[in-house]
Amino acid sequence: MSVSDKKSILVIDDDITIRKLISHHLNLNSYKVYLASNTVEGFDQLFNNKIDLVLCDIIMDKMDGFTFCQLVRENENYRSIPFVFVTAKNTLEDRSRALDVGGDDFITKPFNVDELILKIKALIRRMEINRIYGTRKNLEEVFAKRTPKVVIVDDDKAALKMYQVGLIKAGIDCEVANNANDGFKIVKSFQPDLIVADVMMPEIDGYKFREMLLGDTETSSIPFMFLSNISSEKEILDSFNRDITDYMLKDRGYKIIVAKISALLKSLNKERSKVVTELQEASDVLKISVVPEEFPDFDKFDIKYWHIPFTGIPGGDFIDHFLLDEDHLTIILGDVMGKKWGAWYFAYAYAGYIRSAIHSVIEEGDVSSPGKIIGKVNKLVYQDSKISEVFSTLSVVVIDKKNMTLKYSGAGDMPILYRSKSTGELKRIDSKGLLLGFNKDAVFDDANLQMNPDDTVIMTTDGMVECRDVNGNQFGVSRLIKTIQKDNFVKSPIDVLRDDINNFNQLKFDDDVSVITVAAK
Repeated sequence: MSVSDKKSILVIDDDITIRKLISHHLNLNSYKVYLASNTVEGFDQLFNNKIDLVLCDIIMDKMDGFTFCQLVRENENYRSIPFVFVTAKNTLEDRSRALDVGGDDFITKPFNVDELILKIKALIRRMEINRIYGTRKNLEEVFAKRTPKVVIVDDDKAALKMYQVGLIKAGIDCEVANNANDGFKIVKSFQPDLIVADVMMPEIDGYKFREMLLGDTETSSIPFMFLSNISSEKEILDSFNRDITDYMLKDRGYKIIVAKISALLKSLNKERSKVVTELQEASDVLKISVVPEEFPDFDKFDIKYWHIPFTGIPGGDFIDHFLLDEDHLTIILGDVMGKKWGAWYFAYAYAGYIRSAIHSVIEEGDVSSPGKIIGKVNKLVYQDSKISEVFSTLSVVVIDKKNMTLKYSGAGDMPILYRSKSTGELKRIDSKGLLLGFNKDAVFDDANLQMNPDDTVIMTTDGMVECRDVNGNQFGVSRLIKTIQKDNFVKSPIDVLRDDINNFNQLKFDDDVSVITVAAK
């Protein structure tokens, strides 16, 4: 491991023997260690170095560890750093106060070194999970609205009820299950921020339940905590080997357990906030966008689009348009499969390939076929070993203002809809193209439409039709068709679509939503 890859740990203790002991074992485990004999030195180390985790004593001169932790949490730069108390104090009151002031864990002196190292590894792993586990763009607005979610699995129904009531009172959305199979189903559908499970359960115990979660890509990265009556050192250490975030004994009492779960969720939320801020600043500096700031200006056609990223997170939808020559304009709508920043990154890569394919088409002089544009993009994607593993849909139209035609081709995309003003006909046009990158020599056919005044073409990604209302009802294609058939749709297609969606679900989505309308004048 290079020096730059090492995680940095700050050890604050007025006992030089304890500092040297902890430092020695951290160094043996490839951690970079910073030492402080009091809280003043601790603040200096935090200010001058990048610290990944803090180990802190409670009883010290000048300022105790509780006060220090509280002050650290008040500084936005340090709010998400994992903070562990290492102390001889071991009363229920001390443990409760440690959680109240913002501590993430509590280790009692004299401590077992192996247990300490495992705790550190688990907390740092939690921090790394937090960095990738969901991000939000507008922190003050989005995080304030978002209710944290927990699933607890335990065969003790009475205990489950106490935990659930306590967590709900703490403002946490809590689902419970009496066995591992039911718990797994709930986790898959509920997608919680934290999973808590008992170890000793009939049929499928907590260890096997953990293996079930780790074996599923949808659940493997969700933070996990064991809650058990088993207090043997061997069992606890074995539990941490199962890639868990934490382990807590039931004998602490349900109030402490509820407080610990709340603290874990707060830590997750703080880390998300920090990461989103950093990513947003980076994207602002790079000025990277996958949606143009202005609508295209093209004679005889009115072209508008509406794009909302999932809960403010830049995601996988991308829109672009290019003037091929004075008579031809192409419009691109793509959807990279996935959510959030990962999809956004690959959407930008796909946009780059599309631009390359467009330039190639222009150079060859054949600007009338959207299928040829997709074909060139498909070959570029197929040849890129990394991008080819990330699936994407693509819709491409080429508008000819001289002949008043629109040609369309697609790759695994949603069908486009065509509304004729004169006949009132609404036509659904499906593409037969495969997802990009599946077949190097895939052929993408063109569909041709003659555009008369007030005829409209609607392009959309699946986020529009798959969005749901508060009762779980899907907007669906049939509701979209009814909206398009409204008498006032022709006057302002995007506004009518947006108003209907707003009435349906108050613009709350589980995915990016992108709609493009092309209306002939």
